[in-house]
Amino acid sequence: MNAKKTQKSGWLSRKARVRKKVLGTAERPRLNVYRSNRHIYAQVIDDAAGRTIVAASTRVDGIADNAKKAEAAKKVGEIIGRLAKEKGVEMVVFDRSGYIYHGRIQALADGAREAGLKF
Repeated sequence: MNAKKTQKSGWLSRKARVRKKVLGTAERPRLNVYRSNRHIYAQVIDDAAGRTIVAASTRVDGIADNAKKAEAAKKVGEIIGRLAKEKGVEMVVFDRSGYIYHGRIQALADGAREAGLKF
């Protein structure tokens, strides 16, 4: 139980450290990522207005049913990129939320890049 608290508090401190440096504007909103054991969530946020522009996840879109985790994350990245382009967003700031940039996080970012988003 104690190791679990230490692990979560480490993630929270990394998340806060990344978040204080990354700010989304109307011209360049923030692409935020949250990863759970089963699903991955992404949303494009305009911090100046305090609103979410677009959001996608494996849970809502039903992608995680047949795909492996990294493949599902890449599909979510492609969906979030396509939806953001439809809303007129060309460039984003990537907020990895304290997660290490590899695996599912990297796959989501690659999928968003392939859909046309620039980081």
